[in-house]
Amino acid sequence: MNDGKSKPKPISLPSLSLFAQLPITKAGKHIFSELPRGTLRVKLPLSSPKPLVSDFFVFTILYPFFFFFFDQPLAMETSITCYSRGILLPSVSSQRSSTLVSPPSSFSASSSFKRLKSSSIFGDSLRLASRSQLKATKAKNNGASTVTKCEIGQSLEEFLAQATPDKGLRTLLTCMGEALRTIAFKVRTASCGGTACVNSFGDEQLAVDMLADKLLFEALQYSHVCKYACSEEVPELQDMGGPVEGGFSVAFDPLDGSSIVDTNFTVGTIFGVWPGDKLTGVTGGDQVAAAMGIYGPRTTYVLAVKGFPGTHEFLLLDEGKWQHVKETTEINEGKMFSPGNLRATFDNSEYSKLIDYYVKEKYTLRYTGGMVPDVNQIIVKEKGIFTNVTSPTAKAKLRLLFEVAPLGLLVENAGGFSSDGYKSVLDKTIVNLDDRTQVAYGSKNEIIRFEETLYGTSRLKNVPIGVTA
Repeated sequence: MNDGKSKPKPISLPSLSLFAQLPITKAGKHIFSELPRGTLRVKLPLSSPKPLVSDFFVFTILYPFFFFFFDQPLAMETSITCYSRGILLPSVSSQRSSTLVSPPSSFSASSSFKRLKSSSIFGDSLRLASRSQLKATKAKNNGASTVTKCEIGQSLEEFLAQATPDKGLRTLLTCMGEALRTIAFKVRTASCGGTACVNSFGDEQLAVDMLADKLLFEALQYSHVCKYACSEEVPELQDMGGPVEGGFSVAFDPLDGSSIVDTNFTVGTIFGVWPGDKLTGVTGGDQVAAAMGIYGPRTTYVLAVKGFPGTHEFLLLDEGKWQHVKETTEINEGKMFSPGNLRATFDNSEYSKLIDYYVKEKYTLRYTGGMVPDVNQIIVKEKGIFTNVTSPTAKAKLRLLFEVAPLGLLVENAGGFSSDGYKSVLDKTIVNLDDRTQVAYGSKNEIIRFEETLYGTSRLKNVPIGVTA
């Protein structure tokens, strides 16, 4: 309380990305350069019918500065809960604004300290979500049932501890999850205007494209296990400083579908992880993990780890925690299609015939123009097909390294199939970073139909369901 002695100075709180490090400095030094492994939780129940800031937000603070910030009444008119996380991505810029209001006449503040789990490099979960009673799931593999250890309701860190024994891979995937959370926030708030520049592939870059690109490179560098990385926006190998032995190389599309951000359609991030220091001379089947971040009405992190059954969906909760909500182990038959590059039907009669079949058989059209949501729906709905076919005048646009191969691992790990017309996209060797290809993803029978219609035969005719040729 003020008690009439002196008017307290209002504290200006910056608006936050939930997961970006704040650009606050003290004595010319970045106060978040070295973070303690502890969590500060401060709850400030302030009275106001009109909150001026969000109910939950995350920010990082050093213990020595605790009383610097909280030894005086806070200038806020809402109830907020402040959390400090043990470690966040370094040097991630965040848009900053200030809100100055008069302090209420009285308020109560309570604080408690909570020790972080040492097993989580980004700190303890902000809230433990309730788990379902499902403690094991079964995936069909060559006709046999394989019991997996994953649980619906697990945190990302708990899932990764069971999905792979490789600590480096767990660290990398966790760091990428942190970046995806920041991108999700930025997609909702960043500019969608063109920057009047193009990348080396000739695609116009948007402000949000480059922001996502920067965040992902910083996440990979911060992981200390990534040797090389490249993206659609920066299509040259960038040295991330990680080791060759036991390290990884990552290729990513920072914001697939960025051209439809301004229409508020769902967009996403795609990335694939290869062992060692090579991103050419390898195949999609050499990936050790692949994932996509999906920024729509919900923010999800869809992940596949080589050798671990299923493709797994994690939901971003309000508190900033990734919660395991779905496991897909089989793609069934179903009349749902997403036909990309339809202009190719003009001079590709076989593709035109395939589209005519879908229409005649009354398939449901589900196509957004974004590859991430169109492929993700096959995994979530566990049915359907996505096609992107070329023709003499409609050349291939999809890049094998950045898009096609990572999504191929996600679909095939989920029990589906992929094809370039002749073989699985995971069997295609990546010769150049800019290699492009046509592709189809879907259930077994849909891929058989795709290959037979376009090329007269299918390699999958005698392949049992559940086994990828």
